[in-house]
Amino acid sequence: MDYQAVLESIVEELRPQLGRAGHVASYIPALARVPATQFGIALRTCDGVEAAAGDSATPFSIQSISKVFSLTLAMQVAGERLWARIGREPSGNPFNSLVQLESEKGVPRNPFINAGAIVVADHLVAQCVDAKAEILGLLSDLCAEPIAFDEEVASSEAGSGHRNLALSHFMKSFGILDHDVATVLDVYFHQCAIRMSCVQMARAAGYLCRDGAHPRVGARVLSEQQVRRINALMLTCGTYDAAGEFAFSIGLPCKSGVGGGIIAVVPDRLTLCVWSPALDATGNSLLGRCALERFTARTGLSIF
Repeated sequence: MDYQAVLESIVEELRPQLGRAGHVASYIPALARVPATQFGIALRTCDGVEAAAGDSATPFSIQSISKVFSLTLAMQVAGERLWARIGREPSGNPFNSLVQLESEKGVPRNPFINAGAIVVADHLVAQCVDAKAEILGLLSDLCAEPIAFDEEVASSEAGSGHRNLALSHFMKSFGILDHDVATVLDVYFHQCAIRMSCVQMARAAGYLCRDGAHPRVGARVLSEQQVRRINALMLTCGTYDAAGEFAFSIGLPCKSGVGGGIIAVVPDRLTLCVWSPALDATGNSLLGRCALERFTARTGLSIF
């Protein structure tokens, strides 16, 4: 299949719609200034073939996509202990909801909502000498390029993250967090402030389509079972309150972020990243979702 031609045709078709609908994430000041008229897409197959189009080399704030990689690191260092304090069900509520936490005694529904990712960060603080450095190290190793934090975005997250602070203190009151809230949130805010391009992200996610095998070398990132679990969580919980619609219209495990990026996995075939900053009402990239729908329609690739 000529993936390059597929990606170029999608960019050509969707680029005229840039800036016409959707809105960038405005509740994080540093993201509110990102131009909405950008669109990139890239993929990498299991055997290393790459294709890219549009603004695929432009770095963007990966935001909640980082939760896939922090979860991967936590599964490496904490194993099954991780699930004692995190559920595996869709939330059915906004990703930063306090109401659900209260009714469920501080246990987050899944690791991809904010509360769940904060608990993952708490595990990393416990198990890693330097959790922030190890997250960057994992991503840099996976995509074979140095990856860095955007300190302006991290500072902006910390300055405006009142709801995340409330979630953390609320979980702390139930004994769900073991460590100091400020320390845990520093890890969480920094992981969300990582900058990567579509090309880098498609490479880094490669182990998710290779049964846990490293995308470039013979090492194993996770076990086959662990990767199946991550892909299952991406399908059911990875795109906020639109996970059902993504499964219905796209049919692939996906994880989105309010920076406008979405990663998608075709098991045993490829990983794909699309980025366009303007979001729809569910907090997912408006054109990114359209691009994924066109990609699966044109290639026939789906897990169903």
